[in-house]
Amino acid sequence: MARHGENIRKRKDGRWEARYQFFDPDRGQKVYRSVYGDSYAAVKEKRAAALLRSRHQEDTMGCATVSFAQAAEEWLAEIADKRKYSTYVKYRNIYKKHLEQISGSCLLSDDPEHGLRQKIFDHLSGEKLSESIRRSICCTANQILAFAGEKYSVYVPALKLAEAKCPPRQPRILSRDEQSRLLAVVCGDINDTETSACKNHKKSKAAILLCLYTGMRLGELCALKWTDIDYRNRTVTVNRTVQRVAAKGHVTKTILMETGPKSESSKRTIPLTVPVLDCLCELKEDRLYVFGGEKPLDPRTMQYRFKKLLKQAEVDDRNFHVLRHVFATNCIENGMDVKALSEILGHADVKITLNRYVHPTMDTKRKQIGMLSDFYGQIYGQ
Repeated sequence: MARHGENIRKRKDGRWEARYQFFDPDRGQKVYRSVYGDSYAAVKEKRAAALLRSRHQEDTMGCATVSFAQAAEEWLAEIADKRKYSTYVKYRNIYKKHLEQISGSCLLSDDPEHGLRQKIFDHLSGEKLSESIRRSICCTANQILAFAGEKYSVYVPALKLAEAKCPPRQPRILSRDEQSRLLAVVCGDINDTETSACKNHKKSKAAILLCLYTGMRLGELCALKWTDIDYRNRTVTVNRTVQRVAAKGHVTKTILMETGPKSESSKRTIPLTVPVLDCLCELKEDRLYVFGGEKPLDPRTMQYRFKKLLKQAEVDDRNFHVLRHVFATNCIENGMDVKALSEILGHADVKITLNRYVHPTMDTKRKQIGMLSDFYGQIYGQ
């Protein structure tokens, strides 16, 4: 029986038939065609694929000679004009490293199912890429295709990544014992004289302590100015970040660039505890940046100093970013509201906070399971 409005029916010979319209360039008008299958679902899928090819053929009649590479370069030029330079560099690097060689010669008019899309999918499945890089490649390709769609009126379906074969690797955060050893080093007194090296050592310890109490990103800490600290209201405001990016016109040369925070939600004000504020007051000097001087501190320098302190505390090597994960996990384990934590971290969505930054320890899981004894005891008593 035909289904109303779908142009799909079951024929007397037992086969299913689905009709669709497409533009015939020879006739200069739309005509009907049919596809056949053994079931309703099969014929509906065949018709969808035929409509996709038909729509792509119509859309690409005027852009038969436009390549993906041309669209990509035009899109990157637009990104360079409208977005932060660091954002442009990120997209350019993804395109140059992963997309230019495998898909640059493809035309926008190529078969969407077997041309450009297939080459990108082959690259994603054939290379040993992290899930984060795979998402970045897919995101960049889709933005180029969307740009091409608007400019050249071409329709190429967006790329959709298959589910990851294994979940993303979770960072190895610091255990309670490792946190204890690190805090002992960070909070310990320095008996050296007030040399330049000693001051830098104190600043590094203060930066670690500030991160453990605020979850600030490394670039945000390095770009922190004394004017961002409100002693009266006991808060610190995140207004900027600093990072190393490729210099314009260079491939290997990098420069230290200060920009706005990662996103709009990253602009935030975080309350400070009195001990942390006192620690910062001890570093106060007539310089612009808290952990730098007249210029922001290079994140690589802070990373190097952090690793030295880890070694001193006899803790396995980690990146500075692990402190942000430690902060988030400790906040949740101590009962902090998830929405409040998300805003403190500068996330746009609480899902990012929970899925990427909170890592319950075995002790926490054991404690939560142990609470069931009292719960079941109450039920049994009733």
